Amino acid sequence: MSLNSEQPESDSGPETMAAPVGCPLLVVIVNYKTADLTIACLASLEPELHDVPGARVVVVENNSGDGDELTRAIAERGWCDWAQVDIAERNGGFSYANNRAIRPTLSPSDVPPRYVLLLNSDTEVRPGAIRVLIDFMDAHPAVGIAGSSYENPNGTLWPIAFRFITPISELESGLRFGLVSKILKNRIVARVMEQDQPQPVDWVCGACMIVRHQVFLNVGLMDEGYFLYFEEVDYCLQARRKGWPCWYVPQSRVMHIAGQSSGVTKRECRPSRTPLYWFESRRRYFLKNFGLFGAIAADVFFGFGFAVWRVRRFLFRMPDLDPPHHLADFWKNSVLFRKNRSFADPVPVRFLPWSNLPWQRRGSVNFRSKGGLAPTKSTATDTAQKLSENPSNRSLNSTEESADAESAYSDLDLDVTPTGNR
Repeated sequence: MSLNSEQPESDSGPETMAAPVGCPLLVVIVNYKTADLTIACLASLEPELHDVPGARVVVVENNSGDGDELTRAIAERGWCDWAQVDIAERNGGFSYANNRAIRPTLSPSDVPPRYVLLLNSDTEVRPGAIRVLIDFMDAHPAVGIAGSSYENPNGTLWPIAFRFITPISELESGLRFGLVSKILKNRIVARVMEQDQPQPVDWVCGACMIVRHQVFLNVGLMDEGYFLYFEEVDYCLQARRKGWPCWYVPQSRVMHIAGQSSGVTKRECRPSRTPLYWFESRRRYFLKNFGLFGAIAADVFFGFGFAVWRVRRFLFRMPDLDPPHHLADFWKNSVLFRKNRSFADPVPVRFLPWSNLPWQRRGSVNFRSKGGLAPTKSTATDTAQKLSENPSNRSLNSTEESADAESAYSDLDLDVTPTGNR
């Protein structure tokens, strides 16, 4: 297999365990109130790391109170030689926590790891999964990011990778109408992947994603403006624009429970009401990568399509599997309202970017000078503060409903969440 791709800051927390000289792999696990799952994940990693001498694991405890339990478990099980807990002073979100562990490796005085593996706490790696990813990256130096194939806790396959989320894909995502989906089949975000060989994709689920260290030097760290969701698709898009493609490697298999920290993407029940930070992350993604006009188009396309879908669902008495009040919550958080357009940082603006997406001209604009859109404090920082002050803010409605789950792609019998299924 040949790959013909041209290879071409934020607040810092206390330093974590730096990768030692010659370290081939740094594994970063973010924990938030999932201590038992994190320990199970570490246990699945232990035999795998025997095949990767010098690999290190940093568990970033995102200020949920699990630090003592995790530290004790690592000591009691004799994992101190390769694993360490870093307790963050605040819950800054997924990107923030990963950056805490990655940032020390960017120091010019350190010899960095060749690769960084971002691994969810609610995963368990299957035999050979880590070695397969490393061997693939070693064999294909032009590839910047690669992801595993997933299985559900019951052993069934979840063979999904993704196309970039665009305004056009939002129309299909909201409308869910067979003819439109057929016309836009090459724009549908979720892709059902073949399992016989690695394949290039736009982005992969961040539950198990290996990143070449050079990518962080070229692209930078992950965007901490995302509290949770959309950060991996955004990072894969930034990497693609810098000439680093992403691949799906099905021979690497990982079990993923999904939704254990957030509750948004649980597969065994109907989703609870979509939390505020999901809408904030979605807005940031479209404003940052498509500009104001593209973000407005994405909102109009999805809002119109989803409204039509809700009417069709009611008229044809189809099961209601959407998060409660999702249409109303969506419009409340739309960029059609000026209050939802502000950013702490300048964000790129692109015109008609859904054509030839990764290669659009790049530029930026400060929203204060364009339309009077005054910047505010970081979205992720504000969200983290709200969550720490009042846990009920984790959802727009503290009452969570559950029902039998069914895939949005019912004909495939798969649960597909185009924001990473975290």
